[in-house]
Amino acid sequence: MNTKITESFNNEMLDFISRSPTPYHAVINVRKMLDAGGFVELKEAQSWQLQPKGRYYIVRRDSSLIAFVQGSQPMGESGIRILGAHTDSPCLKVKPNPDINKQGYQQLGVAVYGGALLAPWFDRDLSLAGRVSVINAEQQLEHHVIDIRRPIAVIPSLAIHLDRTVNESRSINPHEQMPPLVWQLGEGAPENFTAWLKGYMQAQGVNATQIMDFDLSFYDVQAGSTLGINNEFIACARLDNLLSCFLTVHSLLQANSDRTSLVVLNDHEEVGSGSTAGAAGNFLTATLDRLITDSSERHQAEANSLMMSVDNAHGIHPNFATKHDANLGPQLNAGPVLKFDVNQSYASQSDLSSRVRVLAKQVGVPLQSFMIRADMRCGSTIGPITAAATGIETLDIGVPTFAMHSIRELAGSKDSEALAKLLTAFLNN
Repeated sequence: MNTKITESFNNEMLDFISRSPTPYHAVINVRKMLDAGGFVELKEAQSWQLQPKGRYYIVRRDSSLIAFVQGSQPMGESGIRILGAHTDSPCLKVKPNPDINKQGYQQLGVAVYGGALLAPWFDRDLSLAGRVSVINAEQQLEHHVIDIRRPIAVIPSLAIHLDRTVNESRSINPHEQMPPLVWQLGEGAPENFTAWLKGYMQAQGVNATQIMDFDLSFYDVQAGSTLGINNEFIACARLDNLLSCFLTVHSLLQANSDRTSLVVLNDHEEVGSGSTAGAAGNFLTATLDRLITDSSERHQAEANSLMMSVDNAHGIHPNFATKHDANLGPQLNAGPVLKFDVNQSYASQSDLSSRVRVLAKQVGVPLQSFMIRADMRCGSTIGPITAAATGIETLDIGVPTFAMHSIRELAGSKDSEALAKLLTAFLNN
C-alpha cells in the first residue's frame, strides 16, 4: 500500500471526524461530500422523479442519511448492494434546565449517552456542539446546528491526596461527579446557561429572542492525529463509528451505475436504534418502498441484495489479552475484521462471509475474524436489526480498534484504506 496515499486518505478521514462532533455535523459533512460528487437531495415529504444512473440522498431528522446510485440494471434481478453505519457516538449530553451552582462555580447537568467509558472524560478540554431551536424576531421557530469549537468546559479530577485508593478501585457516579465546570460565578457571569446560549446565538448572527430547546453534547476539542514511531496508528474521538461513515460514503462516490448501490447512516445505534432516525425505524424500508414500487419486484430485489454493516471491531489489547479468545484476536494494521456471534448480535453468516473472503482475496485485502469469548457477551450493530427488517442478507465488518467508547479511540493507520478498497469492490462487483 502506498504510504503517501494512505497518509492523505487518513488525513482526510480524520479531518471529517474532527469536524463532526455530533450526528448533525456528520450528516452536514456527508452532504458536502455527496454534493461534490453530483448527488441530488430528495425530500421524504415530496414526490420523487428518479432517473436511471441518478445519484440521490435523503436526510431524516438532520442526523440520519440514505444515499444511493440508481443502477441501470433492474433491481429485481440485480438486487442492491448496501453499506450501513451509524452517526452517533457515546458522549455527555446537556440536560434540560442544566444549571448547577456549587461553591461559587457554574456547572451543567449532563446525561450519559450510550455506553461511554467515563474515566477518560476527566481533565479534557471540552467544547459544546449540537442543535438549538430558537424563536426569531418574527416569532418564527428556527433550528440551528452549532459548534462552539473552542474549549469552554472541563471535568476536573479529584486530587489523589483526597482519595488515596483511587488507583485501586474507582467507581464514577456520573450524576454527582461529572457535571462540567463552565464558568465561575460572580460579577460579569451569565445569569444561567439559557441566557448564555441566547447571547452566543445572537453573537453568531442568529436573531434569537428566545431559546426553546436544544440537543447539545460535550466533546473533546483535541483533533485526530497519526502517531507511533512509524506512524502506525491513528487516534481520534468518535472513530466508532464516524470512521465507517466516511468509508461507506467514500466507497459510494466511486460506485458504478450498473447495479443500484446504497448507503444508510443511522442515528441512535448506541442506545438501541429504537427511533425514527434509528435502524429499528422505517427509514430504509420506506426508501426501498419508493425505489421499488412493485411489491413482487421488491421481494425479489431483497432476495438478490447484500449488505455490509460497517462498524468497528475489538483489536486484541496487549495489556488485556485474556479478555479475548486467543484464536480470534484481531491485530491493528492486519486488515478489516469479519465479526461473528452465534447469538446474532452480529449478522454475519458463513456463506456470505465466504463470498466476502473470495472478494477480499481478489482485491488484495487481508481479512481477520472476531468472536467474543464464550463466557462474555458482545455488543451489537445495525446489521441484525436491518437484516430482520428487510430480509436482506447482511454481514458485519469493521476495522480493529482499541479503547472503543472512550473519548479518544485508536486504530491502525493501514486498515481504513484497506476496508475502503474492499467496500468499493463490494459495491462494484
